[in-house]
Amino acid sequence: QVQLVESGGGLVQPGGSLRLSCAASGTIASVNSMGWYRQAPGQERELVTHITDSGITTYADSVKGRFTISRDNAKNTVYLQMNNLKSDDTAVYYCNANVRRPFEYRYLEVWGQGTLVTVSS
Repeated sequence: QVQLVESGGGLVQPGGSLRLSCAASGTIASVNSMGWYRQAPGQERELVTHITDSGITTYADSVKGRFTISRDNAKNTVYLQMNNLKSDDTAVYYCNANVRRPFEYRYLEVWGQGTLVTVSS
Protein backbone atom coordinates (compact mmCIF):
# COMPACT_ATOMS: atom_id res chain seq x y z
CA GLN A 1 0.00 0.00 0.00
CA VAL A 2 1.31 3.42 -1.02
CA GLN A 3 -0.01 6.62 0.51
CA LEU A 4 0.53 10.33 -0.02
CA VAL A 5 -0.15 12.68 2.88
CA GLU A 6 -0.38 16.44 2.37
CA SER A 7 0.13 19.07 5.03
CA GLY A 8 0.61 22.82 5.34
CA GLY A 9 -2.75 24.15 4.25
CA GLY A 10 -4.61 26.82 6.14
CA LEU A 11 -5.94 30.36 6.10
CA VAL A 12 -3.77 33.14 4.73
CA GLN A 13 -4.34 36.76 3.71
CA PRO A 14 -3.99 37.89 0.10
CA GLY A 15 -0.35 38.49 -0.67
CA GLY A 16 0.75 36.00 1.96
CA SER A 17 2.64 32.75 1.61
CA LEU A 18 2.18 29.08 2.44
CA ARG A 19 4.28 25.98 1.93
CA LEU A 20 2.62 22.63 1.30
CA SER A 21 4.31 19.28 1.84
CA CYS A 22 3.47 15.83 0.53
CA ALA A 23 5.16 12.72 1.88
CA ALA A 24 4.99 9.34 0.19
CA SER A 25 5.03 6.24 2.36
CA GLY A 26 4.66 2.51 1.93
CA THR A 27 6.49 -0.10 -0.10
CA ILE A 28 7.95 1.89 -2.98
CA ALA A 29 10.66 0.92 -5.43
CA SER A 30 10.82 4.23 -7.27
CA VAL A 31 8.94 7.47 -7.80
CA ASN A 32 8.72 9.09 -11.20
CA SER A 33 6.90 12.40 -11.50
CA MET A 34 5.11 14.21 -8.70
CA GLY A 35 2.72 17.09 -8.88
CA TRP A 36 0.09 19.28 -7.33
CA TYR A 37 -3.51 19.71 -8.41
CA ARG A 38 -6.23 21.86 -6.94
CA GLN A 39 -10.00 21.93 -6.92
CA ALA A 40 -11.95 25.06 -6.07
CA PRO A 41 -15.57 24.91 -4.90
CA GLY A 42 -17.84 24.08 -7.80
CA GLN A 43 -14.88 23.66 -10.17
CA GLU A 44 -13.10 20.72 -11.75
CA ARG A 45 -9.70 19.60 -10.56
CA GLU A 46 -6.87 21.31 -12.42
CA LEU A 47 -3.13 20.84 -12.71
CA VAL A 48 -1.07 23.38 -10.76
CA THR A 49 2.48 22.13 -11.22
CA HIS A 50 4.55 19.02 -12.03
CA ILE A 51 8.11 17.94 -11.37
CA THR A 52 9.88 14.98 -12.99
CA ASP A 53 12.37 12.64 -11.36
CA SER A 54 15.15 14.67 -13.00
CA GLY A 55 13.84 17.98 -11.68
CA ILE A 56 12.11 19.37 -14.76
CA THR A 57 9.15 21.51 -13.75
CA THR A 58 6.03 22.87 -15.36
CA TYR A 59 3.45 25.34 -14.06
CA ALA A 60 -0.03 26.47 -14.89
CA ASP A 61 -0.08 29.99 -16.30
CA SER A 62 -2.13 31.20 -13.35
CA VAL A 63 0.65 30.42 -10.84
CA LYS A 64 3.82 31.10 -12.83
CA GLY A 65 6.15 33.40 -10.94
CA ARG A 66 4.33 32.84 -7.66
CA PHE A 67 4.49 29.09 -6.96
CA THR A 68 7.55 26.84 -6.82
CA ILE A 69 7.59 23.04 -6.73
CA SER A 70 10.53 21.07 -5.34
CA ARG A 71 11.38 17.59 -4.03
CA ASP A 72 13.89 16.20 -1.57
CA ASN A 73 16.95 14.10 -2.40
CA ALA A 74 15.21 10.82 -1.60
CA LYS A 75 12.34 11.72 -3.94
CA ASN A 76 9.79 10.75 -1.34
CA THR A 77 8.59 14.25 -0.49
CA VAL A 78 7.38 17.07 -2.71
CA TYR A 79 6.84 20.68 -1.68
CA LEU A 80 4.83 23.57 -3.02
CA GLN A 81 5.95 27.06 -2.03
CA MET A 82 3.12 29.51 -2.67
CA ASN A 83 3.86 33.23 -2.62
CA ASN A 84 1.74 36.30 -3.30
CA LEU A 85 -1.42 34.28 -2.82
CA LYS A 86 -4.66 35.49 -4.35
CA SER A 87 -8.28 34.78 -3.51
CA ASP A 88 -8.55 32.70 -6.69
CA ASP A 89 -5.94 30.33 -5.23
CA THR A 90 -8.50 29.15 -2.67
CA ALA A 91 -8.96 25.43 -3.23
CA VAL A 92 -8.28 21.96 -1.93
CA TYR A 93 -4.77 21.06 -3.04
CA TYR A 94 -4.00 17.44 -3.90
CA CYS A 95 -0.63 15.77 -4.23
CA ASN A 96 -0.12 13.30 -7.06
CA ALA A 97 2.67 10.83 -7.77
CA ASN A 98 3.51 8.01 -10.15
CA VAL A 99 5.14 5.23 -8.13
CA ARG A 100 6.46 1.74 -8.80
CA ARG A 101 6.33 -1.03 -6.22
CA PRO A 102 9.11 -3.63 -5.78
CA PHE A 103 9.29 -6.32 -8.46
CA GLU A 104 6.65 -4.62 -10.57
CA TYR A 105 7.21 -2.90 -13.89
CA ARG A 106 4.02 -0.87 -13.98
CA TYR A 107 3.57 2.50 -12.31
CA LEU A 108 0.62 3.40 -10.13
CA GLU A 109 -0.95 6.83 -9.95
CA VAL A 110 -1.50 7.77 -6.30
CA TRP A 111 -3.40 10.73 -4.86
CA GLY A 112 -3.24 12.37 -1.47
CA GLN A 113 -6.29 13.19 0.62
CA GLY A 114 -6.04 16.92 -0.03
CA THR A 115 -5.31 19.97 2.10
CA LEU A 116 -7.44 23.11 2.13
CA VAL A 117 -5.92 26.49 1.30
CA THR A 118 -8.11 29.51 1.95
CA VAL A 119 -6.96 32.96 0.85
CA SER A 120 -9.10 35.66 2.40
CA SER A 121 -8.81 38.96 4.23
